[in-house]
Amino acid sequence: MLNILLTIIVFLFAAFFIIQFIKKRNAEQADSDIEVDDKTYTLEKMTEFVKKRLDEITKINLYDIGLSEEELKRRKQKKYELKKALKGCTYGDVNDKKYIKELIYDLLYREYQVDETKISQAIPFDIPSLLTAQDKFDIILYMYKNEFEYEALSEIIKKYKLDELKYISGETKPCYVITSEEIDSIYEKENFVLNFSDKLKIVVQRIYQHYKGYSTIDEIRDMNIDGISGGVSGLPESFLSQVAQTDGDYLGQIVEHKVPRACDSIWIMFRGKSIRLAFLSFGTEAELKRVCLNSYKYNNPGQLSDTNGYKINEMKDGSRVVVVRPSMSETWAFFVRKFDVKRATLEQIIRFPGKDEAIELLKYLVKGARIISLTGEQGCRKNNYAYGYD
Repeated sequence: MLNILLTIIVFLFAAFFIIQFIKKRNAEQADSDIEVDDKTYTLEKMTEFVKKRLDEITKINLYDIGLSEEELKRRKQKKYELKKALKGCTYGDVNDKKYIKELIYDLLYREYQVDETKISQAIPFDIPSLLTAQDKFDIILYMYKNEFEYEALSEIIKKYKLDELKYISGETKPCYVITSEEIDSIYEKENFVLNFSDKLKIVVQRIYQHYKGYSTIDEIRDMNIDGISGGVSGLPESFLSQVAQTDGDYLGQIVEHKVPRACDSIWIMFRGKSIRLAFLSFGTEAELKRVCLNSYKYNNPGQLSDTNGYKINEMKDGSRVVVVRPSMSETWAFFVRKFDVKRATLEQIIRFPGKDEAIELLKYLVKGARIISLTGEQGCRKNNYAYGYD
């Protein structure tokens, strides 16, 4: 009996040491996967690492690593939550997005060992002259979001009067546009001081938006604005390819004058005004296509194909989304309308002389269940009055 007991104890100790050895070897192998070089801490390399680690976490076989019953149950639940969040964040769920971003933050800080000096290789926070307009905008929006949450973009636009008509070079008429020069000026005036946590969170957002988010518009889409659209203006890639084959000189003129492409087209609807974000771009048509394909898939509305070239659906937050693709349209494009009318009042909408009488008249027309017709030419803000905007 004693021999049997000793044998069992020996086997238990042997099993314990084997399990510890396997865990240690796996940890050492994970560490050795990070080969440090000059590009290790760039956004591209860190994005690759995050994709690989999350893929490993979701595909690991928990039954092969010798967990106790309680630990196995807990790990299975965490794995299920991660899979659910990875799927939900592509539908515009802000809670799932927050969960994935926190996980990416932990992976970069604990496993990838990003620190104060290394993080500047991803975004040069300490050298403003090397920051792009997108880098500066990401920093501005992040700092304002800490204070104003989803009103951050509205506060920036109102504070710096970015929703006013302005002339830009090459245009004969004024237009609603936010330029990179304006972003540079705002960044210089604000003079933000970022700590390491702030910098890492901005890097995490940049990684997330190109991995599971909506590219450069990811944070903007969450803001309390009327809507956002992309790919709705500019030259399509098919046209540029055709020009390159037939007329190289004309293509050179297009490049020289920096004519916007369809993937450079990003517009927001703010208080009824369509404002072009000239400082932002999707970069490539493939990235614009990815955003279009992800934005309409909530509740599985069906396949967007060449024969069925458009989809009308809702996102998880209730926003209405319309997506179109070639050959129905010249390029991939999407329109998101949010209809955020909770705070609109008649006093905000009607501002011309004699508005008090007009407001009283409208009240009696509505109480009397009269039909009210709003007419006017295209772009005169009929929808603003119908939905409660000025």
